[in-house]
Amino acid sequence: MKKGSQEMSNTQNRSARSRAWWRCFTAAAFVAAGWIGLASAQPVPMFASPLANVVALSASATIELTMDWLTVVFNTTREGSDPAVVQGQLRQALEAALAEARRSARPGDVLVRTGGFALQPRYGQKGVVTGWQGHAELVIEGRDTAAIAQMLGRIQTLTVGRVAWSLSREARERVESEVAAQAIARFRTRADEVARQFGMSGYALREVSVGGNEQGGAPPVVMMRAQAARAAADESLPVEAGKAQVTSTVSGTIQLK
Repeated sequence: MKKGSQEMSNTQNRSARSRAWWRCFTAAAFVAAGWIGLASAQPVPMFASPLANVVALSASATIELTMDWLTVVFNTTREGSDPAVVQGQLRQALEAALAEARRSARPGDVLVRTGGFALQPRYGQKGVVTGWQGHAELVIEGRDTAAIAQMLGRIQTLTVGRVAWSLSREARERVESEVAAQAIARFRTRADEVARQFGMSGYALREVSVGGNEQGGAPPVVMMRAQAARAAADESLPVEAGKAQVTSTVSGTIQLK
């Protein structure tokens, strides 16, 4: 009985070793087949050859508009030995100007917001604080330029520090599609001309990008304190809008054919 059990165990061990050997053989065969396939495959070049008859082009179009957005920055400066007193003076001047400006504020036409507000120490020769200086700003902007200009005679606690013209977002967006269409048409015309000059029958567009920006316009007018005081005494500040240019540029490559 014991001898029969031992023979059965030996048979099972030989069967297990046979199955393990067959699995190893099968795996090795698959690996060898993979290497043979890789060796017989065509080599892939590291760098593709450049396309022939490819030309880079660009074209642009511009529309000139009258700037319709006026920005006026009012400011004031206070000095003193007590920072709390200086801060209180700035707050009082700013609150009075805000109350006056809010009377004419209208969404989209006249916008009112506070600008910078700073309080800094002044130092003497030995690095000792000798006083404090503060600065506050009020910004009024919008497309109702007449109403904004008239505020200069009513706001008495701040003076005019800067006046600037720009193009409103709505005015720019109204012409962006038109100027982009003009730039695209000029790009296509230029591509046709290049293809014809090279003796080709046409072209295929490979890649293209369309971009735009706003240029031109007068720089901000910075007013000195004496000039600002005289302007504040007038009923309004004479303002004249300048011109701005909305430009669209199309760049890309074509393949002649």
